[in-house]
Amino acid sequence: MIRRSVLHHREVVGRGAIDLGMKRALAQGAQFLLRYDLAQASYPFTDHVSASWFRLGFPLSYWSDLLETLAVLVALGYGPDSRLAATYRWLLDKQDAEGRWKLENTLNGKMWSDIERKGQPSKWVTLRALRVIKAVEATMVSA
Repeated sequence: MIRRSVLHHREVVGRGAIDLGMKRALAQGAQFLLRYDLAQASYPFTDHVSASWFRLGFPLSYWSDLLETLAVLVALGYGPDSRLAATYRWLLDKQDAEGRWKLENTLNGKMWSDIERKGQPSKWVTLRALRVIKAVEATMVSA
């Protein structure tokens, strides 16, 4: 939720309008995450790492997944950072032969309507993944 809030704040305020304190907080948060292998969930935790961290889902609600964290870090400009290489590779490894990603985590049965079928290729997860890939590749081309 915090990652979504930070990204939302950045979109609403505008890239040039973030104050120095917010920039510092974003950089510190990103550096904290980048110290660890996100694809292995090697960051400190109190009890156990939730399995939902590794399951791609839509819509996201009270949980987050690795793709969301990768998307936020990429949106904050860390796409070409070599410390995200394992996470990026993890995402690419989840892609099927037809270029899609499966819905692995879902709120089906908890909402008015089920969006897609769990375990099947998902247009929403695929969209999320392709947005990240496009952003990462754009930074590599321009670098």
